[in-house]
Amino acid sequence: MTSARFLVVLDVDSTLIENEAIELLADAAGSLDLVADVTERAMRGEIDFAESLRLRVGTLKGLPVEAVEAARERIRVTPGVPELVESVHRAGGAVAVVSGGFHELLDPLAESLGLDVWRANRLCVEDGTLTGEVDGGVIDAEAKALALAEWAVQFDVPVTRTIAVGDGANDLRMMETAALSVAFCAKPVVRRQADVALATRDLSQLLPVLGLRG
Repeated sequence: MTSARFLVVLDVDSTLIENEAIELLADAAGSLDLVADVTERAMRGEIDFAESLRLRVGTLKGLPVEAVEAARERIRVTPGVPELVESVHRAGGAVAVVSGGFHELLDPLAESLGLDVWRANRLCVEDGTLTGEVDGGVIDAEAKALALAEWAVQFDVPVTRTIAVGDGANDLRMMETAALSVAFCAKPVVRRQADVALATRDLSQLLPVLGLRG
């Protein structure tokens, strides 16, 4: 069994990366305004995440798979991520990410950053185009919390040494599950419930919180 001293679990959209990944796809599909509005409502907790995801993915129906690769090229990693990953690993910790976005966009990025494990939704594809549906269960708030708990077991880390970082309402359950919750440039509902709130878009700012930098 792989073991670690502690576990840091991050949200992806607007946390690990500067973008909302689905909005990159929606831009190509011509549904950006609708998708951005639904995303904002979901992050504020005004609409159920699973419902919001189905609404947004539905607007991508007919989009060629080549658009996914083009969207991947537009993803920008949040400042401080490489330093955070390196510092956590040097201290014997593990870094995981769980996303309401998509494996098709996340996988290459996670590998390049050296993340330990990650989980996301999958897009359905038929005949080279998106069907407008998600393949399998939706990574919603409960799924994020479950992922953190599963990874704690996988890495032999007590829940008392887990940290969850996120920005939207969909992150609240995993933040409740973790021993330490960090709101990162987050919506008001998340800032109110988090143990720590960071307001600078630089994830290396998490290092002093973890005791890894003075």
